[in-house]
Amino acid sequence: MPASRRTDLVLLLVAIVWGSSYLAAKTATSSTPVLTVLFVRYAISAGALLLFVRHISRKELRTGGLLGLTQAAVLILETYGVTHTSAANAGLIISLTLVLTPLLDRRRVPPRFYLAAALCVGAVGLLMSGHGLHVPGIGDLLMLAAAVVRAGHVALVGRLATGLRPLQLTTVQTLVGTALFAAPAVHHLPAITTTAWLQLAYLALFCSVFAFLAQTWAIQRTSASRASLLLGTEPIWAVAIGIGLGSERLTVPAIIGAVLLLTGTTWGQSIERNHRIRASAAPTSPNQVQV
Repeated sequence: MPASRRTDLVLLLVAIVWGSSYLAAKTATSSTPVLTVLFVRYAISAGALLLFVRHISRKELRTGGLLGLTQAAVLILETYGVTHTSAANAGLIISLTLVLTPLLDRRRVPPRFYLAAALCVGAVGLLMSGHGLHVPGIGDLLMLAAAVVRAGHVALVGRLATGLRPLQLTTVQTLVGTALFAAPAVHHLPAITTTAWLQLAYLALFCSVFAFLAQTWAIQRTSASRASLLLGTEPIWAVAIGIGLGSERLTVPAIIGAVLLLTGTTWGQSIERNHRIRASAAPTSPNQVQV
């Protein structure tokens, strides 16, 4: 299998796993406090990764520490957000990361890209008013904030992680998250049910260890914007799993919003990708200095 296809397949698997994480997190938080869910998720992840790590450089510690803070911010916003909205809605709103990442990645984009972004914003408005016009719910707003922070995190990974080892970076990120959520969570551990432990193990080993490691590995081999394109299939999986396994329902306005959001994010990524390909293929002017 060509290296590019292998990288794309890994990112697609990450999208599927993350798509399933919303329903898993929503179910887990129904019986366990959010901060405890995050602590256990991080602690199991850190324990699993430390089995394979032998040495972490200072640069990996510094970079992983920063990325650990941004990743923890994404997860706390997502986890609190999904407790106040549906798993399908959460997965759709987080897909705004697709159109935000190229902007935060400091890439020049054609004016049409902003039309796609505006379409996405309007679509999110429909999702937030799925049961009629009203003040946006706290869950939807938290997911919107998570999309912004996640776009920044993906851009940072693409900018800072070049040349660093994914395993070491991911381990540092999980250790940072474990430390952040330990104090407010430890005293709730005895009350966790067996079912919740299984859900938390899935979130830790698949949605954290595999996904974080695979994401870092893949982004090092492609652009942050291309990675976000493949990771952008996440809302499709979130909706499919939320409706198929979680018995969730979308209203007609929400369905229209979902279709517009998926259209806008796909269109926006297509515009960005084609623009990037044309830019890389353009001949270099004799007056330009290569750096």
